[in-house]
Amino acid sequence: MVDFIKHSQSEEDYLESILLIAETNPVVHRIDVARKMNVSQAAVNKAVKVLIEKGYIEEDGKHLVLTPLGKSCANEIFQKHCIIRDFLISLGVSKQTAEEDACRMEHLVSDETFQKMKEKV
Repeated sequence: MVDFIKHSQSEEDYLESILLIAETNPVVHRIDVARKMNVSQAAVNKAVKVLIEKGYIEEDGKHLVLTPLGKSCANEIFQKHCIIRDFLISLGVSKQTAEEDACRMEHLVSDETFQKMKEKV
């Protein structure tokens, strides 16, 4: 696991969203994040300021770029999301419900529980 600064569920959601947008778009704009997360641009502006201060993202003009620390953290969050989703699906939970539950659980599950889920998937 990456040794990163403690951050909130909201910050994790922003990092994960930026990561996923960057996988399909050559550049990430604040409006892209707002649309993906269904939040206001003001909310994105506030989050971006915090994530820049913590060293997770940088701005290249109007583009948002994950720093190496931010990318590592975002990848870890996304991996946790995928493992939890797949674990729930393996239990017979529908894909949509598993996806929704994984979004919430990825922020709360302990490392011990996550490792056991990972072993089962």
